[in-house]
Amino acid sequence: MLLFRLSSTMWLAAVCLFMASAVSTETVTTCGDASIAHRLECEDGVISVQSALYGRANKVICSEGRPPQQTSNTGCSQSGTRNFVKTRCNGKKMCEISTNDVNSPDPCTGTYKYLQTNFTCLPAIHLIVCENSYAHLYCDRGQVISVFGADYGRQDKAVCYASRPPSQVENVYCSNPTQIVAQSCDGKNSCSIRVSNSVFGDPCVGTYKYLQLSYVCEYPTFG
Repeated sequence: MLLFRLSSTMWLAAVCLFMASAVSTETVTTCGDASIAHRLECEDGVISVQSALYGRANKVICSEGRPPQQTSNTGCSQSGTRNFVKTRCNGKKMCEISTNDVNSPDPCTGTYKYLQTNFTCLPAIHLIVCENSYAHLYCDRGQVISVFGADYGRQDKAVCYASRPPSQVENVYCSNPTQIVAQSCDGKNSCSIRVSNSVFGDPCVGTYKYLQLSYVCEYPTFG
């Protein structure tokens, strides 16, 4: 099992400011089964998935120690992988996926497969709000909220854990991507939303959860 991380640079136009800024494109590749998590992470900004592949599109990647018949099929791709990774990871600072999440049904029996994701780290306001509190989103005067991603659950024992028994924070595989924040806050200058099971549902009973979200402030467009 091998994990690779590569980096290249692409340029995106900052249209509103008539200037350009460099945005790093990261590639994470996880070979084989689920013993190592497929981990995406941004030091600055939040994850924006550009592409994702589970299967094989290259004879060289994840080929060490494998017979030719296991790496020769370069037209193997699991349908829906990109949308799945986007739903799980967009708008977060860190995201982990198991290949078990995308390996069924087997897209090419007999081929040694890998999960590969290309993503960028986009500048955004990132909030983490504990259960039974309120998330407050604000923009400067004249700007409106545009929610990039939101997830209600738990992926880290060290977040929103104070005064909680271990049993309420040990489940770090609770993920519930939600559109509720976007539906409530998009297009507004400010917005508050209660972080609770009554609003978002309960994706993991008995676990103390938190809302993780990211948003940008932009000038409204009229057309």
